[in-house]
Amino acid sequence: MPARLTLAICSLVAALAAWPSAAATDAAYLDELRTWRTGATDGLKRERGWLSIVTRDELTPGTYRIGTAADNEVVLPKGLGPAHLGTIVVGNDKARLTLAAGQKMTLVPPDKAALADEFTARDMVAGATRLEWVTQGRLSLQFVKREDGKIVVRAADRDAPRRKTFAGRLWYDPDTAYKVPAKFVPVANGTTIPIANVRGEISYEKVAGTLEFTVNGKKMTLDALDDDGDLFIIFRDATSETTTYPPGRFLAVAKPKDGAPWVVDFNKAYNPPCAFSAFTTCPLPPPQNWLKGNVTAGEKYAGRKS
Repeated sequence: MPARLTLAICSLVAALAAWPSAAATDAAYLDELRTWRTGATDGLKRERGWLSIVTRDELTPGTYRIGTAADNEVVLPKGLGPAHLGTIVVGNDKARLTLAAGQKMTLVPPDKAALADEFTARDMVAGATRLEWVTQGRLSLQFVKREDGKIVVRAADRDAPRRKTFAGRLWYDPDTAYKVPAKFVPVANGTTIPIANVRGEISYEKVAGTLEFTVNGKKMTLDALDDDGDLFIIFRDATSETTTYPPGRFLAVAKPKDGAPWVVDFNKAYNPPCAFSAFTTCPLPPPQNWLKGNVTAGEKYAGRKS
């Protein structure tokens, strides 16, 4: 599964400056949490991160012209490429990008050691574990295969204004009361649960089991999806009505090592991409993951008062 701030938005640096002293909260944990939260912000702001996405098109089998001119089926923002970049042929759950005469694009290497691959035509990796980006100047394109066979084309702009103006995520102060041990109760391998997304579509995701824990004296449970041995949780709580993202938040839980207990840390609860971009489709928490209490930890939301 292997993303997506107040009206007078605070920067992450300002948020960190307001944290309790190490005397009140374990210094090592504060440092680790600070690093994690900084990485969460950097992930949004990076080139081809969610703040750089400027278009999203869903394509069924067929042939589509792509470029900035209005006569294309896939129209890119003005200035983000040539009038006619090329054509996309969608079929058999994959897409082939063929560039117009004189046009070239470059495959973004999977790591710094790999060489850039320039091309004029390419079958795009859309359903593998790693998705490919291809670039030309400011423009980057990514092709994603949906479960229904449609191909989603996302365009990213390296110079997107939001990358430059984004002030940072907004967090609750760290609170170790929301970092608690948990009991993990696995389910039979292959068990799935229905997960709706913001478009009202339903998918059946592999559930690993249930986490049982106590926060502020209240016993709680959350169904957790399997994430290659780790756990991925989509949840909502009463703060969704006041300070946090209304549809819900995400939480990753790492599989413990060497017999250590499972730990649920709501200080690392974060907003899905849909909280930052209109060009993504995010899953919603299943009803059993609607917590009745307030979880005043983790990330807040721009549209909510702090």
